[in-house]
Amino acid sequence: MTPSTGPGGPPGGAPGGAPGSAAGSAAWELLLPAASAPARARGRALQEALRDAVRSGRLPPGTRLPSSRNLAADLKVSRGLVTEAYEQLTAEGYLRSGRGAGTWVGDAVRAARPRARDLAPRSPADRVDFVPGTPDLSLFPRSAWAAAQRGVLTELPHESLGYPDPRGLPRLRTALAELLARRRGVVADPERIMVVSGVAQATSLLAGVLHARGTRTAGVEDPGSPQHHALYAAAGLDTVALPLDDEGLATGPLYASGVRLVVTTPAHQFPTGIAYSARRRAELLGWARSVDGLVLEDDYDGDFRYDRAPVGALQGLDPERVAYTGSVSKSLAPGLRLGWLLVPDWLADDVVERKRTTDLGHPALDQALFARFVERGDYDRQLRACQRAYRERRDALVAALAEHFPGARVTGIAAGLHAIATLPGRHGPEESFLARVREAGVAVRSLAAYGHGGSAGTRAAQEVRLVLGYAHLSPGRIRAGVARMARAV
Repeated sequence: MTPSTGPGGPPGGAPGGAPGSAAGSAAWELLLPAASAPARARGRALQEALRDAVRSGRLPPGTRLPSSRNLAADLKVSRGLVTEAYEQLTAEGYLRSGRGAGTWVGDAVRAARPRARDLAPRSPADRVDFVPGTPDLSLFPRSAWAAAQRGVLTELPHESLGYPDPRGLPRLRTALAELLARRRGVVADPERIMVVSGVAQATSLLAGVLHARGTRTAGVEDPGSPQHHALYAAAGLDTVALPLDDEGLATGPLYASGVRLVVTTPAHQFPTGIAYSARRRAELLGWARSVDGLVLEDDYDGDFRYDRAPVGALQGLDPERVAYTGSVSKSLAPGLRLGWLLVPDWLADDVVERKRTTDLGHPALDQALFARFVERGDYDRQLRACQRAYRERRDALVAALAEHFPGARVTGIAAGLHAIATLPGRHGPEESFLARVREAGVAVRSLAAYGHGGSAGTRAAQEVRLVLGYAHLSPGRIRAGVARMARAV
């Protein structure tokens, strides 16, 4: 379609945009579907069709539209509907008009992008993806969740749909306090529990408060989560990589670093898979007391231990020196964006205020739903189902490695959603191994990929040390993936 004139030119072409003109024909064709809408919705449909045609560029800037009389006749609608549509879109800036000069498409609008992109991480269907961090989303308890949702919508008082307490609904904080005390040995005062949108928000809130109090550096485990640098940088904090030994975070480098905030995963260190020893847990708390410091305990998969009862949370030993955080990302689904943060009393007010100014509180319906889910025992049942499934998958991984990579060692405790596998030197060097399995359609990361300070522990030059996530893969898929790696090398 060609406009009758440029955006600033004088009126031209067929007077009023006659039906035979290019503009008249284009407008008639674009708006014809709206004219067939039900009578009560026809005016709104006509406006939306015009708006969409201008946004998409099908009616470019400078296009002269038919007169309201001619367009109404073409569409077989009342002239009032067309006049109202023109007036509304002129007020919004989509059209412009002048007395005696007709109606034109304005030049303020730019074509909208045709569709939204999905930036969520996805793995191609033909690849076997051993990258850790994702649970089996098919285990999400849809029926029980839907039942809880129906129950909540039936019983929730109207006033509960207002702005919530920024800490979270009292009902959920009470349920979480009981759950965490029972399952993880946490000293859980409901007044110091905060409902957050996952561990990432918990970390950001705490880092922001400590930055406002003068903290400028956080210590992080090396190797450790690759997300820490970005999260702390966003709050204005630098990170210092602190090495591990066989018992946990090495205390010598910790004291030497001068930090007063350190982030740890003591129940099941990510990614090495070790559990901090009792001695190292005590030494870590001794450090915090001696420097007036704080430990942030990320209990990301503490419920999943397969050979014995899980070790209780570090926070239970000293609630005033340990902030504790966890979420449902591994037990239910990361897409729920639901977690919790327990903070020492001396930080509680500041963290609550930061939560308030950040988002005015977590969605009330989601909180009430999860509270009911916990209260009725559904969450405990979900954890048991996940434990059975993930134990079976870890066993399948260990057996497949023994079959296809004789001499391979699986280290770390029998827990969580990933394992460390060290392959014999004959499969190295590591870079070559990773390149070959990648070409074979297997996504896998080495332990070295999680190193912050250039070191992921000592190893023989030719050894291949892999971090293998297994929770999201069926036992059959695990066996097929390990076999594919073996064929590739």
